Amino acid sequence: MPERHSSRGYWSLIVAALVLIIGAIDYATGYEASVMVFYLLPVALAVVTMGWMGGVATAVVSMVISLIGDLAAGAHYLDRLTPWWNALIVLAIYLVVIWLLATLIAINTKLLAIHRELEERVRQRTEALTQEIAERERLEKAVLEIARRERTSIGQDLHDGLGQYLTGTAIAMQMLVNKLEQRQAEETADARKVVRFIEQAIEDSRKLAKGFLLAEIEPSGLIAALEELAAATRRQFNVPCVFRCQNEISFHDDDAPTHLYHIAQEAVRNALRHGRPRNIEIVLSVEQNRLSLSVQDDGTGLPPQARHGPGLGLRIMAHRAIIINAEFAIETPAGGGTLVLCARPHPHSPS
Repeated sequence: MPERHSSRGYWSLIVAALVLIIGAIDYATGYEASVMVFYLLPVALAVVTMGWMGGVATAVVSMVISLIGDLAAGAHYLDRLTPWWNALIVLAIYLVVIWLLATLIAINTKLLAIHRELEERVRQRTEALTQEIAERERLEKAVLEIARRERTSIGQDLHDGLGQYLTGTAIAMQMLVNKLEQRQAEETADARKVVRFIEQAIEDSRKLAKGFLLAEIEPSGLIAALEELAAATRRQFNVPCVFRCQNEISFHDDDAPTHLYHIAQEAVRNALRHGRPRNIEIVLSVEQNRLSLSVQDDGTGLPPQARHGPGLGLRIMAHRAIIINAEFAIETPAGGGTLVLCARPHPHSPS
């Protein structure tokens, strides 16, 4: 409040000084040359700085000073009412100007208030969206971490639990086969088949456990993991799958290799599930300080429901790319099939 009163006093002095200066000029120019329009300057300044009441007061003072100046300069009128009539006409003009200025100031003030309110709402909404995005990212990271732990746990259970149980069963069955051979029993051949089935189950469980245990890739193990992914695809699905790495690649963050591996793994799964490909190619390379991972097949391509359906595979791949600050895209090459691309900055390009 004291600052406001001090400011009003400061502007009051300026307005008064302007009125006096213009009044002196009015007196010096004589009553024949009117300078009434120049009094609008202090009147308008008073309205802007002190409100409409200050403007009215300035207008009245300006009218009185102008009238006194004209009379002092020797102005003669036919009767006493004429100068007052002229002064009232000028005052009426000033009041109209004051009303217009006050109205414009009120409108501008209201617009500024609305603008500030909208800015505050935008700020609050932006803050809420930022918090929501951060919370969503936190939850998605938590889901990925839980999935990683579950995959590791399942892999260990398969390897240490089911694998050991099947191995023990195979040993017991082999002992039974030996006994049947000694007795030259007719069931020996059938028993050998059971042993082969169990051994195949052991091999499959080991592969499955290995796939689960690859949930987390060491920075130096990405190339070996992608080579194993290509080899496993060839063995299990009888589909030619090759892995190409054009450069020696080193990573300085621990998360990128894991996410890149799972992006490639999901891309291969999608190709096998939806595209019926004849060939699959996985390429990892670094060019111009950018690391690129691509998975391309020559199948029928992803159907629209796979691209835009409720499945989580593509969305998780895209989210993994976001986590490692990478760009993610799914394209349809000119020759058909599907091309999955993931690229991110890689500051240490090989020489």
